[in-house]
Amino acid sequence: MDYPIIVAGREIFTEKKQTVFDKYSREAIASVSIAGEKEVEEALDKAYKTRKTLAEIPAHKRAEFIFKAVDIIKSKREYIGKLIAREAGKPIKYALGEVDRCIENLTYAGEEAKRIHGETFPVDASKAGENRYGFFERFPIGVVVAISPFNFPLNLAAHKVGPAIAAGCPVILKPAGLTPLSGIELIKAFVEASVPEGSVSVLAGSGSTVGEMLIRDKRVSKISFTGSREVGEHITKTAGLKKVTMELGSNSAVVVDNEIYDIDYAVKRCVLGAYYNQGQVCISVQRIYVHKDIFKDFLVKFVEETRKQVIGNPLDEKTDVGPMISEAEAIRVESWINEAKENGAEILTGGKRDGVIYLPTVITNANDSMRIVKDELFAPAVVIMPVDSFEEGVERADNSEYGLQAGVFTKNVNRAMYAFKNINVGGVMINDIPSFRVDHMPYGGNKGSGLGREGARFAIEDMTVLKAAIFNFNG
Repeated sequence: MDYPIIVAGREIFTEKKQTVFDKYSREAIASVSIAGEKEVEEALDKAYKTRKTLAEIPAHKRAEFIFKAVDIIKSKREYIGKLIAREAGKPIKYALGEVDRCIENLTYAGEEAKRIHGETFPVDASKAGENRYGFFERFPIGVVVAISPFNFPLNLAAHKVGPAIAAGCPVILKPAGLTPLSGIELIKAFVEASVPEGSVSVLAGSGSTVGEMLIRDKRVSKISFTGSREVGEHITKTAGLKKVTMELGSNSAVVVDNEIYDIDYAVKRCVLGAYYNQGQVCISVQRIYVHKDIFKDFLVKFVEETRKQVIGNPLDEKTDVGPMISEAEAIRVESWINEAKENGAEILTGGKRDGVIYLPTVITNANDSMRIVKDELFAPAVVIMPVDSFEEGVERADNSEYGLQAGVFTKNVNRAMYAFKNINVGGVMINDIPSFRVDHMPYGGNKGSGLGREGARFAIEDMTVLKAAIFNFNG
């Protein structure tokens, strides 16, 4: 199948193409047109010229655009789900779940489009402000560049595109090179929803050409990026005076107390968090610190549950773990884990690569200097370590240069609050895994994880600017 890029609402086929492969069978599934400098310039020019038109559209009509796009995506749910399963290697049950989350996420954005508002403020709190009245309103910031990752190619694009349209901002989507198809389908839905010409574009292509032109251009007012820390740092150094929101990954930890409600529940949730989407999730469970009193029991149960994971074709509804995004990534993971093994880590199950598939892996006897502990592994592998106390677990969970989310299991509310206050991350899940997330929640970050406020209302606010008005009743 031949996929176009979309430039200012128009489908365009270019001479230069990219082949997209099924990550499991390695079969070519689509040919995608690649944007060059001409197409990027046209998308930027049309977006910049459209910004006032879109900004002046009433809120209820912007909401209607989004709701129409939702209906289109609903009608293509099965098709887009299979597309994600093939281009990203995500098991179909999770791929369809991503489509459902996209639908829900865009619905939030449509609803919040009607609730963008300012507020009054007491000017007379200052002596100089007597007999004055002040308020502010929110206005669209301008052209938004959205750069999305491979692991949630539809929903994380929707996290950026939906709020941009809700706020009244033209948006240009740059999807991940390995997974451009679902992002194209997302933008197609907005075109079919009749957004004004120039409001949406999707440009497949290299970061060195497409990405660089977009982030450097002075017509762009806001960049929303999800991806690696390395690229995030590059954006901050080269983007200039633009508003930037980034989510740069993590190394998420779970702390398991000796006083918990149900050890079997904790194990099953942690297994899901470790292997969901092959561990290629920024809030995947990578480190688990278990109180020494229940460590052996937890470890045995965890290994048993891990061995139940069904490995295979993502299109099979029974599959739990499919291929990684590329064989190069699987080889990297193999190298990191072999390195840890050579330095004393023990592999209790898994620890093997079969082409692009890396088997679900449980590791213990690791130390904090190993890459599998201190860096972002982004793989179906988890390190489980004993601790002498809940407080030690909290301290070690926080011992990371990353900080998206964390999870703790305890029935002691004081310990839960201790974890909340002392793990410096954007969100602490109590009696659940860090991988838990609903799309309307604020999605914070700390330390090296960036600051991703991607809940619908928060994302929309980030795509607006405040303008104050002060009435002087003295003259």
